[in-house]
Amino acid sequence: MTGVSLARLVGAASALLIGAVLLPSLPGRAAPPPETKVGDWTGRDPAAEQGPGAQVYRDHCAACHDSGADRAPQRMNLSDMTPETIHRALSEGAMREQGALLSADRKLAVAEYLSGRKFGAGAAANAANMCQGTAARFDLDEPPAFTGWGLDPAGTHAIPAEVAGIGKADVGRLKLKWAFGFPNSSRARSRPAVAAGAIFVGNHNGSVYALDRETGCLRWAFAAEAEVRTGIVVGPWRRGDSRAQPLVYFGDVAGNAYAVDMLKGTLAWKVGADDHPAAIITGTPTLYRDTLYVPVSSNEEAFATSPAYPCCSFRGSIVALDARSGKEKWRTWLVDPAVTQGTAQAGQDKLGPSGVAVWNSPTIDARRGLLYVATGDNYSQPATALSDAIVALDLATGRIKWHYQALAGDAWNVACVTRTSDSCPDEDAPDADFGAGTVLAKSRAGREVLLAGQKSGWVYGIDPDSGKLAWKTRVGRGSPGGGVHFGMAADNGTVFVPITDNAFFGPPDFPASPGVYALDVGTGDFVWKAPSTTQCTDMRRCFAGYGGAPAATGGMVLAGADDGHLRIFDAAGGKVLWDVDTGHSFATVNGVAAHGGAISGGVGPIAYRGTVIVPSGYGYAGKTNGNVLLVFAVE
Repeated sequence: MTGVSLARLVGAASALLIGAVLLPSLPGRAAPPPETKVGDWTGRDPAAEQGPGAQVYRDHCAACHDSGADRAPQRMNLSDMTPETIHRALSEGAMREQGALLSADRKLAVAEYLSGRKFGAGAAANAANMCQGTAARFDLDEPPAFTGWGLDPAGTHAIPAEVAGIGKADVGRLKLKWAFGFPNSSRARSRPAVAAGAIFVGNHNGSVYALDRETGCLRWAFAAEAEVRTGIVVGPWRRGDSRAQPLVYFGDVAGNAYAVDMLKGTLAWKVGADDHPAAIITGTPTLYRDTLYVPVSSNEEAFATSPAYPCCSFRGSIVALDARSGKEKWRTWLVDPAVTQGTAQAGQDKLGPSGVAVWNSPTIDARRGLLYVATGDNYSQPATALSDAIVALDLATGRIKWHYQALAGDAWNVACVTRTSDSCPDEDAPDADFGAGTVLAKSRAGREVLLAGQKSGWVYGIDPDSGKLAWKTRVGRGSPGGGVHFGMAADNGTVFVPITDNAFFGPPDFPASPGVYALDVGTGDFVWKAPSTTQCTDMRRCFAGYGGAPAATGGMVLAGADDGHLRIFDAAGGKVLWDVDTGHSFATVNGVAAHGGAISGGVGPIAYRGTVIVPSGYGYAGKTNGNVLLVFAVE
């Protein structure tokens, strides 16, 4: 047994001891401890759970949903859905035949049991603090400040100083302006967008909110089918165009892509990005001109823990949709269709190749006509050429122009930890996906470099013309939980690299290095190092690293941390200029009880017109949960 696989098992056992489900992989993928019972990814024993909802699931649902029979979504996917969506499926949707066997009370009970939330609680709370008068109006003189999750097409996460409205002299005067509590929610993973005098943000409860930026009152709330982990993208319009009908774009963890009318909060279109039952959307879709580029990922790595599940068949892809209609323009698969590779102990087929999910938001290279994504690992053998890779696709056709594989042979799934099935393809594989989006940045000499940060802790500089490696630098020890987990930022020839380096995992050949680091874009050399000073004595509430996506502006780096702190660093030397702890309770403008937690995942702070906006409460990988959106302003 290698140090890597031993660390995984120690980490999983530690997660059980601290009472948290530790995710040693990308968002949405849970690795339960070895004691986990068959058929449940959460670490609970389904047979021991009480209540009418649990009984209905065992009697009527588990046989299919625990095994994936007839492509039924597994329980972890159902837990991400709203109770309303599950109830609707049983009453009038795909499961109406099965639902016809249940009374109204039992349908409600199983919907609440599977989702872990009360039916109607979110909708009732949404009505609180509705905007009135001018606060309810969208200002068409204020087009979107940013193009999407990466803030600009190149994915630099850089904010022009005049847009941010905050300089180094101002940070000491940042104070909390208002807080919004997400109802019926225990995590916050959606990066907000700003436009038309509003903040748009998604949430665990399946809602997307349009909030008045000045006061936090609610303009509208849209109910998606499942949790919205992606950032929000607002379509552009010409300033002052009174006829503009902008759309708001996002994805959910049921694998749906949405467009919503920005002015009304009503559905314009919804498209299922992939019909595989494990498909989800975690990476924010990228809007460029008239096309929405949707990255498709999955939870199938965790499905492999069930001994009855035929592992594995999901295929990562990029889907290009017409931005106004949702009609598919092209789709590029990143792995070939799975075929039978053998027979598992339980008798079902072993399938492969599979995986190569895209967890991150695509980057646009308008000059070269390319779209860049970084990919995840394979879930089963054989391992393939596009896993753990940076891939360049033609914007118009989706044809792959080049790829650079950072790590070959990385075939892994969660059964390598749980040992509850024989689906583990390689227990020694490092599970070193790319969770972070790529960044197209310029060096100080003006040369463009495509940057990619991996969960392994390595950062790569790629020549965007050829796809050849220009340089690579190891910044963190790396682990299945990062390393570089979700994003980097680049400005003025420097790339800013957050490192999480979870204490439970990682190879023994490099020290754990949680913190924020700066590299020269052109060479990969260190410019400065700001290792974390957080001292974690209670691992149930504290992680020392930085797992989210930072932002850069005005000679500063804004970074949310796994310990719940929001910090602003001096971009020139790494000195902390401002530090606020978000990991506590807040009084909210909508009266919902709310508290913050880890700032991680696809979430990252943004600065706009003298304010800093950030959700708090990642709630995964043992990191602290929360349900609050915070807006700080310069007094």
